[in-house]
Amino acid sequence: MQLRGALLAASLLALPIVASAQPVTGLYVSGGAGVNLMQNENIQSFNVRGATFFPSGSLGSRVGPAFVGAVGWGFGNGLRVELEMDYRANQFDSVNNGAAAHVGGWEQKYGPMVNVAYDFNGLGPIVPYIGVGVGYQVALEQNVHAYNAAGSTSLYSRSDGSFAYQAIVGVAYPIVAAPGLALTAEYRFMGLAGNRSYGAYATNPAGGVVATGSVKLNDDYNHAFLVGFRYNFGQAPPPAPAPVAAPAPAVMPARSYLVFFDWDKATLTDRARQIIREAADNSTHVKVTQIQVNGYTDTSGTPQYNMGLSIRRAGAVKAELIRDGVPAGEIFTRGFGETHLLVPTGPGVREPQNRRVEIILH
Repeated sequence: MQLRGALLAASLLALPIVASAQPVTGLYVSGGAGVNLMQNENIQSFNVRGATFFPSGSLGSRVGPAFVGAVGWGFGNGLRVELEMDYRANQFDSVNNGAAAHVGGWEQKYGPMVNVAYDFNGLGPIVPYIGVGVGYQVALEQNVHAYNAAGSTSLYSRSDGSFAYQAIVGVAYPIVAAPGLALTAEYRFMGLAGNRSYGAYATNPAGGVVATGSVKLNDDYNHAFLVGFRYNFGQAPPPAPAPVAAPAPAVMPARSYLVFFDWDKATLTDRARQIIREAADNSTHVKVTQIQVNGYTDTSGTPQYNMGLSIRRAGAVKAELIRDGVPAGEIFTRGFGETHLLVPTGPGVREPQNRRVEIILH
């Protein structure tokens, strides 16, 4: 109970923290698989006359599989809501009441959950997130039994459901080569509220039924560790934009030229080559001692990646200037990454006018 309360409190207190980079926007799907650890499940009451064991204590279980799948919506500010379906299974292997008995059978849980999650963007390539959820879980007790030399006690294979709640702590690692796709790793705590009642019967060593009754179980607490994926349709790459024409000369600084690039590209368009040719021709008509070529990017991608991309863009323009007759010794290149934005934006924005190289004739 203390662990459950601490997880829920931490999740709720952390929700207002503001994220700052590449938030999930629009429709997404996610899935995960891993293991589930179920805490000892308490036997709340036992009403089977004639049974010599199973009357009290708790049931222990082994580590079992866990699977989750969800469809959700991101609001673009770090906040997400999703509808989840999950499945967990654990095999019972002990009864903790001091009685010597062999125990077997499975408990399987499945059902829908509604989750609210928050992504902490802007912390580098790893995006931590937390969440809370509520829903309904069906608990199927299948062939649960205990036996020793005196006989056996078994639960009828049947299901009972209850309100459920969970807390989620995880991290996502976006895949740069596949926009919208991220790998995930997470821990989930799930609890089922209230008691669940199951029919039960006791048999003698010969296998004859000597009594029937019921057993109530509660304190169903689960700890799942999962790895998986998330795909955000809102971050799928859009169609390649048309080449952006340079702004009108009246608003450009004197003796400077702007060359624009497609998203995540360092290749020159026909329009870009035309502008570079104009700069090369004009450098022979005015007194020029140096041609400065500065590369820039927009704010999508990591700062390290953007720095390298800006340098490649500047290099492509320099190579074209040389092909147009400008001496290589007069050209000096620099990359500025996502700094010095032409159009101010927040992080993670694909702004075409920020994907540029500026040619300055000195």
